[in-house]
Amino acid sequence: MTHLTVPDDLVHHGPGGRILLFVLDGLGGLPRASDGRTELEAARTPNLDALAEESSLGLHNPVAPGVTPGSGPAHLALFGYDPVGFQVGRGALSALGVGFELRPGDLALRLNLATLDGEGQVVDRRAGRPSDAEAGAVVDRLREGIRLRNERVKFFLFPEKEHRVVLIFRGVRLGDKVRETDPQEVGVPPLEARALRPDPDPASETTAAIFRDFLEQARALLAEEPVMNGLLARGFARYEGFPSIEGRFGLRGMAHARYPMYRGVARLVGMEISGAPDSDEGAVELLEEHFEAHDFHFLHYKAPDSRGEDGDFDGKVAAIEVADTWIPRLRALNPDVLIVTGDHSTPAAMRVHSWHPVPLLLQSRWARPTGAAFHERACRTGALGTVEARHIMSLALAHAGRLEKFGA
Repeated sequence: MTHLTVPDDLVHHGPGGRILLFVLDGLGGLPRASDGRTELEAARTPNLDALAEESSLGLHNPVAPGVTPGSGPAHLALFGYDPVGFQVGRGALSALGVGFELRPGDLALRLNLATLDGEGQVVDRRAGRPSDAEAGAVVDRLREGIRLRNERVKFFLFPEKEHRVVLIFRGVRLGDKVRETDPQEVGVPPLEARALRPDPDPASETTAAIFRDFLEQARALLAEEPVMNGLLARGFARYEGFPSIEGRFGLRGMAHARYPMYRGVARLVGMEISGAPDSDEGAVELLEEHFEAHDFHFLHYKAPDSRGEDGDFDGKVAAIEVADTWIPRLRALNPDVLIVTGDHSTPAAMRVHSWHPVPLLLQSRWARPTGAAFHERACRTGALGTVEARHIMSLALAHAGRLEKFGA
């Protein structure tokens, strides 16, 4: 691993201010042709704009300029972990997110329930976004019907959210250098699960063979399903454990997130989980209920990213406007440091995560206000400049009075 972003000996572990990080997933966007405005610029956000008048603004690169991040590394960076040095696959985050107690050596991966046609080609990578109950019924059938040929290996299968499912293998030495089977497009068949080349390692060959066995049995069990009749694999991850934010930064952290994957990345770094809310409003209520008991709070909101991936510009605008209505409630908690940003950009024009820098707002008594609105254009000229996301924690600790002076 590379060096820690904030050296341990600079962190003051005594009393300090309380930090609230509000992440609007996929926040950053691109201008639409009709008026040249991004989704954030088009949204009516009076509360965020008023907050911007008291805040330092800037942009952040989740990993590095030009690098498109996954959700896992993007959030790890926001929590102060170098996403290149601290790598973890999405499968482990999903497993932790559903509350599964991973052991060192477990192999986890995320599955999408998908729709395949009669020729085995992908028609819908998300199977029409089924309800949690519909997906749960399919997962139950797989869990009850599959018997792995390798009797030394146990598997655990859980529904995560909508079309997302998490699978864990345990029992023998397993590797995570396995090709994902999701082709990331429709009209083609799923990719074959095999150890990555060149020089595939034996442990990953074992994982690939076990997973192919799992898929073969799953295809037979789902053959009569009209919609959820296929599985696409992403995020193979061998779990080894991470240092906690309390050990590194002296912060007692708590996460408030509707979607399991984001609870998973928080658990990975030792945060407590306030609950499993069934709505975004519920996550805000949990934050309000538990705010006084912890030093660091992470509030996650998924909708802007989902609407961006759908290519729905107006839907993403509406999602951002919903988030704006919560700002007075967040401010009423009186955090010493309030940060509003995204983990990455998901422009509706692209329908996927992108490499574009993400708007960043930091409010504290020590902020240097630099704008009267919160959007990409205002953030480009803000006092924070453009920073790597892993340094946002350094800024938060400094504004909260939790960093020692460096040097004599």
